[in-house]
Amino acid sequence: MIVDDLDMSPVDFAAVTGWEIKPEGACRADVCVPLGPGGFELVDAAARLGMAVVADEAHGRWAIGPESLGDRALASACAPELVLGDLDGNEFRLSSLLGQKVVIVSWAPY
Repeated sequence: MIVDDLDMSPVDFAAVTGWEIKPEGACRADVCVPLGPGGFELVDAAARLGMAVVADEAHGRWAIGPESLGDRALASACAPELVLGDLDGNEFRLSSLLGQKVVIVSWAPY
């Protein structure tokens, strides 16, 4: 996410990241990450969730990356359902490969 100000409310943080701020910390589903003793503060919460915070001082903006709990790029190994047409026009569901290791390669022209 790109922000103009690091003074974000817990409600706004939850709306853009999915991490709800509760007394026990930043929570999503059954995972809660404790926050500092001062309560919610964007930079501290981002650090505890493994979110990169990069400043663009020339434009007064910050980029805040996705969480990487446990120093991993993905917070979970659960992929959403993906339905695409195959080369013959038949419907293909990612869930048809349940239980198998899958590599997804994507490309975009931009």
